[in-house]
Amino acid sequence: MEKIAVITDSCADIPPELVKEYGIFVLPLIIRAKGREFRDGVDITAEDVYKILKTEIPKTSLPSGEDTLALLRWLRMSGYTHAIAIMLSSGLSGTANMLRIMAQQVPELEVLVCDSLSGSIGSGITAIEVAEDVRRGKSAREIAARIPSLIANSHVFFSVDTLEYLQKGGRIGRIAALAGTALQIKPIVSFLPDGQLSSVEKVRGRKMVQSHLCQQVGRYVKPGCRYNLLVGDGGDPEGGAQLQQKLGELFPNYERYLYIKIDATLSCYIGPGVLGAGIQILED
Repeated sequence: MEKIAVITDSCADIPPELVKEYGIFVLPLIIRAKGREFRDGVDITAEDVYKILKTEIPKTSLPSGEDTLALLRWLRMSGYTHAIAIMLSSGLSGTANMLRIMAQQVPELEVLVCDSLSGSIGSGITAIEVAEDVRRGKSAREIAARIPSLIANSHVFFSVDTLEYLQKGGRIGRIAALAGTALQIKPIVSFLPDGQLSSVEKVRGRKMVQSHLCQQVGRYVKPGCRYNLLVGDGGDPEGGAQLQQKLGELFPNYERYLYIKIDATLSCYIGPGVLGAGIQILED
């Protein structure tokens, strides 16, 4: 009889209560700052990162290989026959590939590693859907067959409050950052089909951000379709609550509404004041 574990990483931003409810195993990414090493979501939070950003840009790296291997071996010893992992986009991190390599050292456990081609609310909602399928008693083969559709039909959008941290972290040039700041431009970014981040829209002024995020989500809502709604905030709980209400009022026929707090790792590069919205179209 199959016993299936669901694995993800700390950048999926799944709320702790849902991690516990579904028994999801979370591998924390590593953050280095102030001469120390921290595990995302374990001994450092996004709020801690916002404070650190005032004096330095933290460095990030993959989850510990030792911890990853220990988890896989523990799963096998605990009677798990399969593990399905939904990991941060390979366009941003080598986490998925690292897990594939580690899984080769535990051949008794059948591990399916899936590149979410997304992050935060995008990868988080897919991991939750997989965990729900496990709870419903679906086989590993049935779940694996559904995952490509979940990934392809997940569309997430984020707006950053300032380009300062993207510039300091080497994600954009200094001139672009200065120009964006001077013009109060709030770029809305999304994931390309290959998992890379790209700007899809530039909004002038923060007041317009929420309505434009809702418009981006609305492009995917068709009559009669089934969908999950997604909202996240990074250091802007007030704005996140407003966006959650606005999006829910516009598209009230959702099956699941996921609200998350953006993790410490991603906060290293985007800073505080981030809002995100998304949708996952359900085909079965």
